[in-house]
Amino acid sequence: MENQKIKVAILFGGKSAEHEVSLQSAKNIFDAIDKEKYEPVMVKIDKSGQWFIEDDLIVFPPQGKGGIHNLSDSNKNLKVDIVFPILHGPFGEDGTVQGLLKLADVPFVGSSVLGSAVGMDKDLMKRLLRDSGIKIGKFIVLKELKDFQEVKNELGLPLFVKPANMGSSVGVSKVNNEDEYKEAVIKAFNFDTKVIIEENIEGREIECSVLGNDNPIASIPGEVIPKHDFYSYDAKYIDEQGAILEIPAKISDENIKKIQGLAIKTFQVLSCEGLGRVDFFVKENNEIFVNEINTIPGFTKISMYPKMWEASGIPYTELIDRLIQLAFERFKKEQELKTSY
Repeated sequence: MENQKIKVAILFGGKSAEHEVSLQSAKNIFDAIDKEKYEPVMVKIDKSGQWFIEDDLIVFPPQGKGGIHNLSDSNKNLKVDIVFPILHGPFGEDGTVQGLLKLADVPFVGSSVLGSAVGMDKDLMKRLLRDSGIKIGKFIVLKELKDFQEVKNELGLPLFVKPANMGSSVGVSKVNNEDEYKEAVIKAFNFDTKVIIEENIEGREIECSVLGNDNPIASIPGEVIPKHDFYSYDAKYIDEQGAILEIPAKISDENIKKIQGLAIKTFQVLSCEGLGRVDFFVKENNEIFVNEINTIPGFTKISMYPKMWEASGIPYTELIDRLIQLAFERFKKEQELKTSY
């Protein structure tokens, strides 16, 4: 691949409620990728799950060995060297596409099947973090509506109701009373068969980016200061004044080191690779709680993940390059392991 450009399939869209967020991220990656080194190929998954290059319907079978097969014109079949999935939420960030790519024996950016699946499911994620000694907030998992008084007694008010497998604050509600609780649970069940209810932690919302495979590094942390009641989907993607993003976060050097260490530990405990953004709450007494990890965080030029790396000395185009090289590094190691048995 030294004498020719590396073909990178930027895989975007998808069947989840975060489809539109993915479009923004993919466009920014396409614009910024080093086109002297890489040849980007935009591969869109529509909301019904069909795959396209431009208007051509394609198929990506496991036996394809990296081949994208054009269903309308077999002369347009295309070999790609690596896939950059920028699919947010279920059917993209949850290990499903990662499993397909592993079966196809194609290198891909980001966490593999296990890290992706665990990172997507807030229930499993929180159990693993808790069992590893990482401080998290109290939570309850529902598979059907539970009595409000029981939930209130355990978690207090206000509280947050979320689909267990969703990101970008889709389906998330802040609840202050019983009527809001019932409405919020019904809303969350529209997105998942499992709902997680979390206690409200009064504190600053600090985020930290992680980059790497076996020896990950952490960025300078940033702070999200919501202008709404909480950092909702609208605040993230629709209302340009929905939040202030402060990078670097104005926190002590001691807390920066603690957050960076916890971000790396979280990344490793959850078997993540490539990239991840770890979100924290920092209370007034400097107590630090891990909220969650995003294994395919928002990747627009103004998203927290790349902005924190930019502040840490890795510009957007170089970050894309590093992620692709990390994917090749892992793939090479996996191929070497295969030949040993």
